[in-house]
Amino acid sequence: MKLGLTQTLKVKEINEHGAVLVDENEKEVLLPGKEAAGLTEDDQVDVFIYRDSEDRLVATTSKPKIKLGEIKPLKAVQNTKIGAFLDWGLDKDLLLPFSEQLIKIEPGKEYLVRLYEDKSGRLAASTKVYDYLERYSPYKKGDWVEGYVYQINPKFGAFIAVDNKYSGMVRKEDMNNDIRNGKTVRLRVVDVTKDGKLTLSPVRRAHKEILPDAKKLLLALRENHGFIPFNDKSDPADIRREFNMSKAAFKKALGLLLKNRLVVQTEDGIRRTNVTGKK
Repeated sequence: MKLGLTQTLKVKEINEHGAVLVDENEKEVLLPGKEAAGLTEDDQVDVFIYRDSEDRLVATTSKPKIKLGEIKPLKAVQNTKIGAFLDWGLDKDLLLPFSEQLIKIEPGKEYLVRLYEDKSGRLAASTKVYDYLERYSPYKKGDWVEGYVYQINPKFGAFIAVDNKYSGMVRKEDMNNDIRNGKTVRLRVVDVTKDGKLTLSPVRRAHKEILPDAKKLLLALRENHGFIPFNDKSDPADIRREFNMSKAAFKKALGLLLKNRLVVQTEDGIRRTNVTGKK
């Protein structure tokens, strides 16, 4: 009998309480009342096993929204003294204990959780999914993916569950207002770390978002073997004379190129990434 999973069991007998089901080891579980309608002895039935309000093993033909070991978004329905309860598609709501909550839970909102069996043998939910997300996804640099924002850390950025399965992250410097807890977002893979995690960004490919002033800088870099002797400390008058733009516009354009990793800034100027040549 496998708690938290769907399995095929055999009807041993029918009584006033429902159908008594057994597994290959003759362990029994009750399929209550109306769910047993139409069944007869020796029938095979697919059921999900969980515990009822009195902590007894019970079977149901209903399909839950999550199974043991899975990671899925579930909607919170209420907060109580022992934790939050989530709608997982069964009559008895699923407990999300306070000790398993990484963020404040608000009824009506969805949260990414993992279904686990606690020390007392009960099924419960946890928002602590980081260690259970898989690495080494099929995605590579440049791919677009969909991910669920399950936690935001102001120091590091947003933690993302790609396909609710793979470990990903948006660095804090790449975040925008669309990156919010509980939201599914479309992101680009900008790197795959050595341990298989995905570094993600909502920024579109640079050539589609480059501002006119940034294009001026790229053109100047191209014409000067990938290097120009200007940076954010350059004199405003020199910038105006060379590029016909203000210091503020120059810094905005440079910031965009740096964010898209098209250039690096040095003490004596700006250099295109992956470009070699004379100054």
